[in-house]
Amino acid sequence: MRTPRPLRPAAGGLARRAVAAILVAALAASLAGIALAQPPAPVRVVATTAMVADMAREVGGGCVEVTALMGPGIDPHLYRASAGDVDRLARAELIVHNGLGLEGQLGAVLDRLGERIPTLALAERVATAAADRLLEGEDAYEGRPDPHLWLDAGLWSGGAVIMADAIAGLRPACRDDVHARAGDYVALFDALDAWAAASVASVPTGHRTLVTSHDAFRYFGRAYGLEVHGIEGISTESEASIADIRATADLVVATGVPAIFVESTISPRTIEAVRAAVRDRGGDVAIGGSLYGDAMGEAGTAEGTIVGMLRHNVVTVVTALGGEVAPWPDPLTGWAQAWGLP
Repeated sequence: MRTPRPLRPAAGGLARRAVAAILVAALAASLAGIALAQPPAPVRVVATTAMVADMAREVGGGCVEVTALMGPGIDPHLYRASAGDVDRLARAELIVHNGLGLEGQLGAVLDRLGERIPTLALAERVATAAADRLLEGEDAYEGRPDPHLWLDAGLWSGGAVIMADAIAGLRPACRDDVHARAGDYVALFDALDAWAAASVASVPTGHRTLVTSHDAFRYFGRAYGLEVHGIEGISTESEASIADIRATADLVVATGVPAIFVESTISPRTIEAVRAAVRDRGGDVAIGGSLYGDAMGEAGTAEGTIVGMLRHNVVTVVTALGGEVAPWPDPLTGWAQAWGLP
């Protein structure tokens, strides 16, 4: 009796299984590669003002998801955090605020949360890097420099690399991208800065006086050659007095400035009171328009970006004071086209 021979798989079966194994291995490697190529989850950024939120978005790109607490028309000097705001801040991976006392009573909340959540005081960091360009002394309040740095395009852009470092510290894979975006941001703001200076330079010398509701525009005035007078102080926590209104009216009559300006976050009552006082003195002055000082415009509009905010302010001031706006710079053509602007 013959001993049965063990069954052996056919050669074709072995080949098919070998091919299948190779395909499975290749698919696994491909899937692993796809998994490795997935971008990191965006950093959850909570920003106080729209200005710092705008920089976080522009520099962070797809590496950030940004929530801003203060929208259009909100005065950061008087802002009080709601329970929902505190909850949003507590769930952030990165908190970004202006600092230098701008956020008023919110500062105590930020100090507490900063003990356990990475926190970037953007204007304070810019101030440290450019201390010789800060407005201090008589321009300070509560022992701090003027916090309105974003109204000087050349100074504000110094925060771009600082912002990129903060984001990259939480998402190292994003380092090259956010630093490239920071470089682009600085280039755009250099062009914006030069355009603003050229535009304001067209205003007749005797009209280069900017009268506003409060002292938010000193950086703007210094950067672009305007003498600035705010009816209220740097902070809006105290209202203008009758003496402030009278003194401002005397200034307007003495200089013959053709226009004065309201601000988007402040009641126009004080500017209207100055205008009435000028008329009582036999003069006349127009309200030249509304400026964005402590807040930007509506989200989804050009003025809801910091480039658009500054563009609006320059166009409004220069036109009302008798100047001629310079041609829009080539580096910002793409930005203008994206918003449907000439």
